[in-house]
Amino acid sequence: MATVAQPRDGQVNIGFIIAIVAVATIGGFMFGYDSGVINGTQKGLESAFDLGKFGIGVNVGAILVGSAIGAFGAGRMADRIGRRGVMLLSALLFLASALLAGAASSSIIFIIARIIGGLGVGAASVISPVYISEVTPANIRGRLSSVQQVMIITGLTGAFVANFALARYAGGSTAEFWMGHPAWRWMFWLQAIPAAIYGLALLLIPESPRYLVARGREADAHAVLARLFGAAEADRKVVEIRNSLATDQHRARLSDLIDKSSGKMRPIVWTGIGLAIFQQFVGINVVFYYGAALWEAVGFSEDYALQTNILSGVLSIGACLATILLVDRIGRKPLLLIGSAGMAVTLAIVAYAFSTAITGPDGSVSLPGNNGVIALISANLYVIFFNLSWGPIMWVMLGEMFPNQIRGSGLAVAGFAQWIANAAISVSFPSLAASPGLAVTYIGYALFAALSFFFVRKMVHETRGVELEDMQG
Repeated sequence: MATVAQPRDGQVNIGFIIAIVAVATIGGFMFGYDSGVINGTQKGLESAFDLGKFGIGVNVGAILVGSAIGAFGAGRMADRIGRRGVMLLSALLFLASALLAGAASSSIIFIIARIIGGLGVGAASVISPVYISEVTPANIRGRLSSVQQVMIITGLTGAFVANFALARYAGGSTAEFWMGHPAWRWMFWLQAIPAAIYGLALLLIPESPRYLVARGREADAHAVLARLFGAAEADRKVVEIRNSLATDQHRARLSDLIDKSSGKMRPIVWTGIGLAIFQQFVGINVVFYYGAALWEAVGFSEDYALQTNILSGVLSIGACLATILLVDRIGRKPLLLIGSAGMAVTLAIVAYAFSTAITGPDGSVSLPGNNGVIALISANLYVIFFNLSWGPIMWVMLGEMFPNQIRGSGLAVAGFAQWIANAAISVSFPSLAASPGLAVTYIGYALFAALSFFFVRKMVHETRGVELEDMQG
């Protein structure tokens, strides 16, 4: 890595920290892009592979199988090969998935390609926040960790914009674009570019100092910490990290999540699992994965539905930027409570609007009066509330809430739960939208948003300003 000026003692090298956080969060961009690229390709998949509603759900949800496995394995793998090592592996998986998915000649090959991409998504989703939390000072950790969600949404929006541009230029997602291939295939191939950039950029950042201390490489950890915080602070940090690990010297394992005195799962683990599941059960990825199909189902044209995706993405980025300003000022828990309440109300309004849908003699669907506008506004307010709160804050908390000794294992379990919940919502949506219908489905998401409010009040403890070495489990 290029030589970086050492900060004076007592000063934080904020420029260096921002630079390495920027590289780490490219993983968030790829997480978002790889997840969002499917939105707008479903007509192509349906026609190319002769898929029905269930088949579309399986092809769309295939990435989530890989994501669950990747998230479960990434935490423990990061304790063995390092945080940066796992992120490098993710970059390779993103690249392979992009090339194979675009070239898939059958549904089976496409599913395999998306599972490969999912392994990268799952790994990046849990390791990037951990890496960021381990190289940033406590007083700005929330802000910099929230950048991950900004990049996830930027990746989603980038996929939406690319898909819209390709479909508009070709004359539709199934129309030929270039070299005899339809636009929907190029939607997947295009993501190979940011995947390659991610892999190359990762070669320029250091390994996490907490991982280095855990592996007995204290001199290397001191060198990284000195670049970040100055030599004197590096001395103190190495001692803190060593002491936090000294009480339990054995290799991290899943059984560490069990409280030895009670024989039960540690409460902090249940909190992490709950945060992960509720983040998905409010239905956010229905918007991200099925946005185009969702709006077409209530009468929007394909072109307008793709533009609506872009609007949702831009609003999401704005909400995440607001989170960056607020998370280290008012804390994590208040933002989660605000988000839960806001999502419950806006989802209920969306459900009402969808309940008024009218099917014409020709089979076309429309929302009467101003209900289309009400649905659109409420859906985007819901997206804003999510990205002001649960979107970034869940990842911030998973990256910082676990004690050092169980961080990898805790993330493995919580990350696995998050992606299983994601799969349950995403795979079930096409069938639920057909019966019992969009209105009932969205009422269900609204109920989970309401329940999440009470979960946060009871189970979540504030972590604002707490050093990672002081986290209790």
